[in-house]
Amino acid sequence: MILYIKLTKYMKPAINIHQLSKTYNGTNAVDDLSLTIESGEFFGILGHNGAGKTTTINCITGITKFTEGRIEVFGTDVVKDYKDARKLIGLSPQEFNADIFAPAEKIVDYVGGYFGMRKADRAKRLDVVFDMLNLQEHRKKSFRELSGGLKRRLILARALIHDPKLLILDEPTAGIDVEQRHALWKQLEELHAGGKTIILTSHYLEEVERLCSRAAIMHKGKLARILTREEFKDGGNSLEETYLKITGSLT
Repeated sequence: MILYIKLTKYMKPAINIHQLSKTYNGTNAVDDLSLTIESGEFFGILGHNGAGKTTTINCITGITKFTEGRIEVFGTDVVKDYKDARKLIGLSPQEFNADIFAPAEKIVDYVGGYFGMRKADRAKRLDVVFDMLNLQEHRKKSFRELSGGLKRRLILARALIHDPKLLILDEPTAGIDVEQRHALWKQLEELHAGGKTIILTSHYLEEVERLCSRAAIMHKGKLARILTREEFKDGGNSLEETYLKITGSLT
């Protein structure tokens, strides 16, 4: 325990967001957001559609250019050192953005190549990731042949191929059945136990309650509150009631 405290004391935060703002056509999608996520955390981001969750993720990963502020990933500036920062991140987006005709293994292998992995290293890592997510028997199938749950797992495999320090999951269990959702939760818990820092956005509050040690609630582009696991059920309420109370939606 002493060794752990000494090590973590000097570890840089996984994410450091300082006064982030993103404006679309005069509207603030993200408004003066400051947030720190520590290395090794399983951190949740909650909010209604349009609250700014996905915009924040897109700013972190460089998909979206932000209007003001600064973001660092393990101390690396996402604008000044974009390539270095991007290598640290694995992103599993909400939308399926893969070639529907490509075989599963090629979809994942291509991203490994994008991150500069050698062919032999990609082959070894692909086996590891496909074993981890129970995808081996589906590796030759095209994306369109896969079920919704298998597509979600494949997108996760793609995010993991270059073994990133930070894994960002935007609604990773949307549209999949209960059994596959619980199986994916177990796989995410194992990844976290293995050292991955994970950021999760989700509309399933049960998911955040089970997996996350802290969660930020965003509302109308702003950070409304950060909850610890102990505060998820504040005052004996459910996490859902706590969330609705903070966002002013509880009637």
